[in-house]
Amino acid sequence: MDFDAVPALSRTAVDPAGHRRGDDEWLAKAWADPHTRVLVLEGGEPGSYGWKALMAKQSRALVTTGRTRELVLTTPGLAPEGERYLLGSDGERAYFAVRSKQELAPVPVAEPASLREVGAVLDDHDTGLFTRAIALANWNATHGFCPRCGSRTRIERAGHVRVCEEEGTEQFPRMDPAVIMLVHRESDGREEVLLGNNPNWSARRFSVLAGYVDAGESLEQAVIREVAEEAGVVVENPRYLASQPWPFPRSLMVGYTARAVGETEATDDEIAETRWFTRSDLATAVESGEVELPGRVSIARTLIEHWYGGRLPGGW
Repeated sequence: MDFDAVPALSRTAVDPAGHRRGDDEWLAKAWADPHTRVLVLEGGEPGSYGWKALMAKQSRALVTTGRTRELVLTTPGLAPEGERYLLGSDGERAYFAVRSKQELAPVPVAEPASLREVGAVLDDHDTGLFTRAIALANWNATHGFCPRCGSRTRIERAGHVRVCEEEGTEQFPRMDPAVIMLVHRESDGREEVLLGNNPNWSARRFSVLAGYVDAGESLEQAVIREVAEEAGVVVENPRYLASQPWPFPRSLMVGYTARAVGETEATDDEIAETRWFTRSDLATAVESGEVELPGRVSIARTLIEHWYGGRLPGGW
């Protein structure tokens, strides 16, 4: 079955304008232009890895509360003080983000919202801006000191580089690669998908498997290792499907499908339960509330619905 496999946070419609980041004259002119638009971010908490961190308060922006959700952008003249990041240009205007220390207050037609809350319902234009802004804000917030000598760093190239004030060395935004994989098999002539429940989740929550890439390991090797460790399942022939930035705080999720061909011993305790579902079994379990799937902002939902061949209700 064919189904759109573009993850929610991989959508964008604005050129990142990387060639402008070091052009101080262009940046100054763009910031002085009243047509330029600015996304104001609450300082928020960059957070750390783990499921609890993903549920914690992240940096937020004002988003309209109407039927169609849109980012509320302002002009440079009305933007608060704070770190400034170039998000890109669409040919007509430039876009910046400002990470403010002030808490955002709701207004009659908009309220503060996180990327996790609205990333799947914003259009391509706003999702791309919000995702890049959060990624830059979280990276800059956690890299105020040089990892080599411990000296303070300063922001350069419109928020895309930090420079050590003692050594002059440059630090660039980093992302930690992680694989996320949908494991499937054919059993008694029926196609099935493997989903797992994390012991820290509600017993009804199920998702695909995922894990970080080890040093010296390829993406495909990570897929095979993680599935064996977490679920005790042997897979072969991992196939790339799609990728998605996951700036909570700095992951890049690389999505694969992999066919199960055997069993082995699971060697970690990250998964409390695994279950195999046919397409009809999955639809019935989700519709009845027996199983809750990840929300649409996650590439996990993309992988599941791509395999299923259509939309499924609900999400957490």
